[in-house]
Amino acid sequence: MKRLLSITFATVAALTSAMAQDKQTAQANFVGADGKDNGRATLTAAAAGGVLIELEVSGLPANKWVAFHVHETGKCDAATHHESAGKHFNPTKAEHGLLAAKGPHAGDMPNQYVGQDGVLRAQVFDGMVTLDGKENGIRGRALMIHENSDDYRSQPAGDAGARLACAVIK
Repeated sequence: MKRLLSITFATVAALTSAMAQDKQTAQANFVGADGKDNGRATLTAAAAGGVLIELEVSGLPANKWVAFHVHETGKCDAATHHESAGKHFNPTKAEHGLLAAKGPHAGDMPNQYVGQDGVLRAQVFDGMVTLDGKENGIRGRALMIHENSDDYRSQPAGDAGARLACAVIK
């Protein structure tokens, strides 16, 4: 009986640890403007707050800076040019832009550079969001890559242009 209890407690401990780890990470698979899969992101909650986003997305315009944001709705429909993802994630109703006087949105992040091969490879830290269900939680929302760089000031979206790739955070 003691052995059975030991095994049961060990199993429960392992499952609890796995569930805690699962809450600390998320995945997001990118879909391009053509509706085809074109990349993936892994998101990891930082112990002190914020989320590290590691991504690799292909099929983007080569040798170009592009905007990268969190959008409010976790829906990536290429038929609507990813408009289904809604606006930028902005739980505090701040102005758009890292350089805006009353900004930024929680979903505003720095522009990213796409290499000569048309692949964006990056590690981005967003200190204004979490993965949990709090007001600033982003699980269930969308990551978005736009065709132009963000000017960090224009309202409401930084003049970032069309939506090229979208990924629901799961």
